[in-house]
Amino acid sequence: MAGTPTYATPPGFLGVTRSDPAGAIALAGIPLDIGTTNRAGTRDGPRAIRAASRMLVDGAHPQSWVDPATLKLADIGEFALALGDIPGSLARIEQQAAGLEHLVALGGEHGVTLPLLRALRKRLGAPLGLLVFDAHVDTWADNFGQAYAHGSVFYHAITEGLVDAGRMIQLGIRSPVQREVWDWTLAQGVTIVTAQDFHATGPEAVAARVRQVLGAAPAYLSFDIDALDPAFAPGTGTPEPGGLASWQAQAVLRRLSGLDFRGMDVVEVAPAYDHAEITALAAATMAWEYLCRG
Repeated sequence: MAGTPTYATPPGFLGVTRSDPAGAIALAGIPLDIGTTNRAGTRDGPRAIRAASRMLVDGAHPQSWVDPATLKLADIGEFALALGDIPGSLARIEQQAAGLEHLVALGGEHGVTLPLLRALRKRLGAPLGLLVFDAHVDTWADNFGQAYAHGSVFYHAITEGLVDAGRMIQLGIRSPVQREVWDWTLAQGVTIVTAQDFHATGPEAVAARVRQVLGAAPAYLSFDIDALDPAFAPGTGTPEPGGLASWQAQAVLRRLSGLDFRGMDVVEVAPAYDHAEITALAAATMAWEYLCRG
């Protein structure tokens, strides 16, 4: 065990104190909470994820043996938002992400993924592959009457050409959805692995499917914490029964070494509904798994 107790860890993610993103993987909180969930409250998500990450600072990853302390990381704090102005907030997020070579974003609600993909698409000059862990397809054309919100993020990502839908795969889907939305999503070429299919086939087969869909070209990872069953992540705005166990998500991530991920986010942590930090710790762990893939 380390000489410093985890409760004394600095407040940055994994205790990171560096704030200069040059040559580093940047970590940023994006406390966006549009309030279109059944239970609003994601604004405090980044703080909770950072606090829970103190449990992960003592030692290397037991599979890859990557020690996060050896990684070039920089916690650059929170992105500025235009409170009450959804398009304005999305524009600000995109602007702040544009100059970052590799970003791990701590949400905030899932709407933050859209401007992050916009910034990355412009920087790379080509559509990205996309791996999504989620309970919901998030391909509604609008969300409770709003064009831009957490339920429409991938509709816009597809229609704006930010992602190659043929290289997009969603894991853990299980929420109620209109048939026309489901059919539209599949018609674009998206691969959907429902939670039931995930449980039936297992993480090894799912990871192989992910590798097949994404291929070798640049890709992005978006992890909505509600992909996990509420037993493992109660602190989220739209919990759905029948989800993934934490270990199942970890088992997939640990089988994705070598893929060309250019960034990731973990979103939809709502601390007001959490218990004993289990949701925040799960979110911090998924970011840690991503950083330590090897």
